[in-house]
Amino acid sequence: MFIFSCVCCVSKQEGACRDAVYHVYCSILTVLNVSNRKEYVDLMRSTQRMDEDQLKTLADSYDSVYIHPESYTCASLAVGSVLQLVDKVMTSELRNGFSVARPPGHHAQVDQMNGYCMFNNLAIAARYAQTRHRVERVLIVDWDVHHGQGIQYIFQEDPSVLYFSVHRYEEGLFWPHLPESDSSAVGTGSGEGYNINLPWNKIGMKDADYVAAFQQLLLPVAYEFQPQLVLVAAGFDSVIGDPKGEMSASPQCFSVLTHMLLGLAQGKLLLVLEGGYNLQSTAEGVCACLRSLLGESCPRLGSPSIPSDSALKSISRSISALYPYWTSLWRSTVARKNSLERPIPRKKPREEPGYVGWPVLFWLCRVEIITEHGQDVQMFINDHHHPELPQRIQRIFSRHDDLGLVSRCLRIPARLALEEELALCHSLEHIANIKATEGMKTRDLHRLGDEYNSIFISTESYRSARLAAGACFNAVQAVLTGQVRNGVAIVRPPGHHAEKDAACGFCFFNTAALTARYAQSISQKPLRVLILDWDVHHGNGTQHIFEEDDSVLYISLHRYEDGTFFPTSEDAHYNRVGEGKGAGFNVNIPWNGAKMGDAEYLAAFHSVVMPIAREFDPGLVLVSAGFDAARGDPLGGYQVTPPGYAHLTHLLMGLAGGRVLVILEGGYNLTAISESMSACTSILLGDPALPLPPLPPTSPQRSSQHQQGHTSCLKYKVKEKLSKISVRRRSFTIEAEISCNFSVFSREQFSPFFFSQTPPPPPTQSTMYVVDPLSWCPHLDSVRPVPVGGIDVFRPCEDCGTDTENWICLCCYKVYCGRYVNQHMLTHGVSSEHRLVLSFADLSVWCYSCQAYVHNQVRGGAGQIE
Repeated sequence: MFIFSCVCCVSKQEGACRDAVYHVYCSILTVLNVSNRKEYVDLMRSTQRMDEDQLKTLADSYDSVYIHPESYTCASLAVGSVLQLVDKVMTSELRNGFSVARPPGHHAQVDQMNGYCMFNNLAIAARYAQTRHRVERVLIVDWDVHHGQGIQYIFQEDPSVLYFSVHRYEEGLFWPHLPESDSSAVGTGSGEGYNINLPWNKIGMKDADYVAAFQQLLLPVAYEFQPQLVLVAAGFDSVIGDPKGEMSASPQCFSVLTHMLLGLAQGKLLLVLEGGYNLQSTAEGVCACLRSLLGESCPRLGSPSIPSDSALKSISRSISALYPYWTSLWRSTVARKNSLERPIPRKKPREEPGYVGWPVLFWLCRVEIITEHGQDVQMFINDHHHPELPQRIQRIFSRHDDLGLVSRCLRIPARLALEEELALCHSLEHIANIKATEGMKTRDLHRLGDEYNSIFISTESYRSARLAAGACFNAVQAVLTGQVRNGVAIVRPPGHHAEKDAACGFCFFNTAALTARYAQSISQKPLRVLILDWDVHHGNGTQHIFEEDDSVLYISLHRYEDGTFFPTSEDAHYNRVGEGKGAGFNVNIPWNGAKMGDAEYLAAFHSVVMPIAREFDPGLVLVSAGFDAARGDPLGGYQVTPPGYAHLTHLLMGLAGGRVLVILEGGYNLTAISESMSACTSILLGDPALPLPPLPPTSPQRSSQHQQGHTSCLKYKVKEKLSKISVRRRSFTIEAEISCNFSVFSREQFSPFFFSQTPPPPPTQSTMYVVDPLSWCPHLDSVRPVPVGGIDVFRPCEDCGTDTENWICLCCYKVYCGRYVNQHMLTHGVSSEHRLVLSFADLSVWCYSCQAYVHNQVRGGAGQIE
């Protein structure tokens, strides 16, 4: 998985190697459109024949340079080793690599040596990748303690290379003493915004400072830039003990940083040694990075996990300088035109060669938990209209098997949770009530189900819910005891809506909450648990169980729609942060309005989820992995893709030493849940994540603001009131308010109407909005003729009897209530696959598959209703 480039000995083949590198370097200079630079290469080549006085005279003409007759040979071999790595990674012979060679290169400029550097290894590698392998976008990350001004100078006008440097600066007092090393240097011309400097103005910067820099600044921009290759100027003079850097970052910190970067460019990551002058520190830093490249779990970092005030100030200044150029850094809730796009050069993607010949590492380090298929069929009420079907886990497991994931996992058997184990989170009365359903008749089961919120019960429900919990108990025990590294639990029914004393939302017992408590009960020392809930519905039960507990951090990203989306409670709002000693340990990120997708979820992870999670420093991560926010899910209506879930999983693997258990919750599109959960499992097995589509993100700013009183990692200050920003090749306006003829709204106030493409709640008399419907959709053929006798728009819902916001199916002409009441039309749509429905409120037609309104005159159908 990596190449060591040793230059301590000279072989007979060196002459040919040097000549090849010489010609490559000359061609790179041609690509750079630099004239008369061949003379510089010739001058460096001539140093092989210079005497000591000549070498000293030449060295004195540069800054911080020492030359030896073998310098040219070593520098040429250093460049050649990096180019060899580029070839092997871009042809998929290797997934990633580390070139351990000297001398360093990031200070070298096109026509002069600087700072121990003769040739700029990474700059040459970037250009080589672009010319030889047609790479369009390259990210260069420079974590050497010195600013790599050579790289900056070469690419400062080039939008195809994004350069990020985090370095010691001390307001210009630290070498190389350049004003261009400050955060205000963002590039020039067409490269404006593509140069990122994060200058540290104090010594002793620690792990938390470097991690915060990556989370809050680098990763958001990098995901927006979407590089196809990542190069790292890996200097280790910022590791604790280095005499030049005087920083306090641990070697393990660079393992975590490497893991973060592996989520980019499908894992095509090359590290190239730069500085580092404490031999022990440098060796430990290199080894830590290699562990991440080889797929080992990220180590947990020591305290403090909170970035320093100086680091937060530097990060804020850099964000402010780059704010106009990258939508991912827009931290205020603002209205933005749909036409905003970053001018990133893109062409039609070419097919990537498959990865072949990679060893499967640590085959016993993953776990997949499933229930026996013969039992699944009887798990739930015999009602094919209900979306929580046994086919959910059957299809997920089948897809895992098709992709070859099952054979790479260790399968652990499920078991039934004991009653005393269920009592870790639930009242004895609630357990007894659910247990009693095993002997009930169907009529009594229906009556009992009506006493709960969105619950359907069969005689197998109690056993099924116990089996789901017991499976997760076995899984988490295997993780905590080191039998496996991480795992997935493909179980049903879901659990996160279940309260301490009540079933709710298809959930009987709270599987994730029980797993957290069980893990704490078997741990030999106090265990902090993070429960990350990305189900599209708020996990009300999990929140209430732990809202006064500071040993469990609960973070939920969910559709909210100002409290009108299930479970329709203000407890899902961002201002619910926990109570008592649990204040600050409950984080809600409620979505309002538009269809949220990969970009929005990643923005939330970068700016809220991961900073808080790292400060909490969990010993275990549990994911309430509902996939009803996946594209195509009929209940969620969101746009998260399988690669999106994969990237979220990759980020979470940087926590808790990689001890992550993904537990299935909701998700009712069988294809979407199968692909999405398989993508998560693939990441847990160490596979690279597929690239994401480019999407401009929205901001989870309000959740961040409400957590700032409880967490130190979110205290960034960025200039947000920018009335107008002009950027080369585009200009736009950022406004905090929108003015119209009627009133002035903030985005939260009107977002359900102006930004949503899903049916909004019934409008009030004062609400005015415009929807642009589709003139055609591929599902119009499913519309059947209007029944004899016409349509009665006053018919109640056939399931619950309500007459509030009802819809009629244009395929079978049954009437059910909408998603903002009891969601019975959604349920009908899932079970029957009938796509087109008509609203009794305004006679609009909605297509569940297209997720859009439709206006089309369908002959003989309800579309003729006036």
